[in-house]
Amino acid sequence: MAVSADPREWDEVPELSDPEEDDAEEQWQWMEEEEESPPVPCLFCDRRLASVTETLQHCSSDHGLSLAKLVHKHRLDDYGYIKLINFIRSTKCDASLLAGLPDAPAPWDSEEFLRPVLQDDPLLQTDPEELSALDPSAQSGQAAGNSHDALLQRALAAEERAARAEEALSRAMDDLHKLKVLAQGLVLSDPGRGGGARALGAVSELREEEDQAYFSSYSHFSIHEEMLKDRVRTESYRDFMYKNPALFKDKVVLDVGCGTGILSMFAAKAGAKRVIAVDQSDIILHAMDIVRLNGLEDRVTLVKGRIEDITLPVDKVDIIVSEWMGYFLLFESMLDSVLYARDMYLADGGSVFPDLCTMSLAAVADPLKHGEHVAFWESVYGFDMSVMKAVVIPEAAVEVVSAETLISEPAVIKSFDCNDVSLSDLEFESDFCLKISKTTHCTALLGFFDVWFERGCAEKVTFSTGPHVDKTHWKQTVFLLEKPLPVQTGEELKGRISVHKNRKDPRSLLIRLELRDRRLHYSLQ
Repeated sequence: MAVSADPREWDEVPELSDPEEDDAEEQWQWMEEEEESPPVPCLFCDRRLASVTETLQHCSSDHGLSLAKLVHKHRLDDYGYIKLINFIRSTKCDASLLAGLPDAPAPWDSEEFLRPVLQDDPLLQTDPEELSALDPSAQSGQAAGNSHDALLQRALAAEERAARAEEALSRAMDDLHKLKVLAQGLVLSDPGRGGGARALGAVSELREEEDQAYFSSYSHFSIHEEMLKDRVRTESYRDFMYKNPALFKDKVVLDVGCGTGILSMFAAKAGAKRVIAVDQSDIILHAMDIVRLNGLEDRVTLVKGRIEDITLPVDKVDIIVSEWMGYFLLFESMLDSVLYARDMYLADGGSVFPDLCTMSLAAVADPLKHGEHVAFWESVYGFDMSVMKAVVIPEAAVEVVSAETLISEPAVIKSFDCNDVSLSDLEFESDFCLKISKTTHCTALLGFFDVWFERGCAEKVTFSTGPHVDKTHWKQTVFLLEKPLPVQTGEELKGRISVHKNRKDPRSLLIRLELRDRRLHYSLQ
């Protein structure tokens, strides 16, 4: 979102909430609109109807049972309704049996009937309170109710109104926060730099308490030990700075997400006259001790807080360094904060490092790994647990992949320069083509990234997180296929990938892969 210091140039204001907007909008609604609604199986026969409404009418006219009347008769809540549907589908009972049941006890009053018989059963996704509206045959029998029912309905209506009011209040608080962020951008804006344009995104709009879990994870020492022991990562940053002292001599450097302060101290040793290190997690308290212990407190200033929420002790910086990369490069969305810092504080002619990044995919054939994580569920101590595949496979795995399992050359799906990339570029769709090198079965795709330190460097530095080089703490991101895909040597396996932030948790990613006739969904969270 662009924000100008001059009110006359305010072309954009925060998009505030619409009270009438459906809060339950699906993450992939734009994708699912392309797909037809699945047929709805009847509860009592093999018929499959086009909609829930047709199914309810069919049950009433052909089987003599109004589901709405049955729910009303037994006064079923949401859980009771779910149990009823699963009881009917699992026992395959006759409609006449249900019609003649007394009010209590109900044969479906068991917790075992909470487990769906059909995956994505449209009837389970239907609100039981809407059944009467969907089934006209039930409306005549429910025109009147006793006083108890009337009181209950009024109480439920009042409860619903209270819930809507609470939701409206929550949206209003969100809007207030957005306006606060806008006001902060105006106060900190610099008219001397392109009208003070600012890049505010989903992460910058998170309230501090909403983002606390993320920063708390970096308060633990083990994660910093793991990163510092990652020699590929740490030595690449060190070599970039120590081999390019002219780039840092007498410069002001900003370290976004400084952690233990290792990059800040590298920059100071490389010749920077001042380094400002920012981190919200409590590890910065230890970084202060580390900086003092190494006699660099006169050049390294540490500031606790989110870069989006604080004011730096300088107007502009010459260089921004940050180790912001997450799994599959964009997980954690820390790059959003680096771009915020760039647009807010980087002087004209300044640079962000690392500057160049690419994301790549490759095909993998690893039947052993596929058997451990996918085929395993088909027989677990003699039981078929294959339904677990639906929840296991969409969770992208982060692990070290052997280069020997690669069956294609990598294909770059996204590249950008941190000095000019925009937030909108970090959500993308891309076609890819993998040239297969071996006739076999593809069991997964893997993702990795490469970064470069190049801009203005006398000696350029780069490193990769792919399986063909020394391993890093980022490992590789693995997208398992439920069914291995037969491929042949020389074949060009074409596909398309979509990468988007999860709107409910903007630090996590939603990934869709289209491969041949398959459409697969994954998440990194």
